[in-house]
Amino acid sequence: MKCAIITGGSRGIGRAICRKLAEETSYHLLINYQSNRTAAEETLQEIQALGKTGEIIRFNVADREDTLQALDAWQEAHPEAKVEVIINNAGITRDGLFMWMNPEDWTDVIQTSLNGFYNVTGFFIQQLLRNKYGRIVNIASVSGMKGTAGQVNYSAAKGALVAATKALAQEVAKRNITVNAVAPGFIRSDMTGGLNEDELKKLIPLGRFGEAEEVADLVNFLVSEKASYITGEVININGGIYS
Repeated sequence: MKCAIITGGSRGIGRAICRKLAEETSYHLLINYQSNRTAAEETLQEIQALGKTGEIIRFNVADREDTLQALDAWQEAHPEAKVEVIINNAGITRDGLFMWMNPEDWTDVIQTSLNGFYNVTGFFIQQLLRNKYGRIVNIASVSGMKGTAGQVNYSAAKGALVAATKALAQEVAKRNITVNAVAPGFIRSDMTGGLNEDELKKLIPLGRFGEAEEVADLVNFLVSEKASYITGEVININGGIYS
């Protein structure tokens, strides 16, 4: 059984990626979520409605012990399963000016985006190396490319994820494992629901927010055989706001 794991797969961009992989690939999908089980189950139902298989798996990517415990239990229950695709999508924001940022808002954001990448990818990386095949896609952000005022913590986390993507790509390329990042701009989702879309889209050359499905299309391409010679890349998908 060949599998793909999508962290933060229950809503927004994560759900769109799950749906697209179900439409375009034959992978058994592992839908990770932390708190919203109902949303995760809805995502699973959408996958099953497309005639594909999947399951939900609860753990907090920022908590190493919780992550390893959940993944160990899953692997023991599925000894024949091979995870070939890792989509590190889980992320949170705790926006605010740096001068007033408390330690928890700094640490929580870093741990989810950056340590989450380490915890999940680290669990599976030896399996990918042994099997001499893998696709790792990290969901970064325009904030990690240009920096965003009021998001020093998020910009730091996503910027570090970009650097980690480039470094890991060089380590594992000889084993036919690609590592790439996707850096979305303003995408219509739960995370951007509180933003003033009418004002912000004036800043975007294409004049609109992106859709989660558009990010999912790009991720699907990167995990496909068509992208087998692309690695260590960060692909901006932001309507021209920053390239």
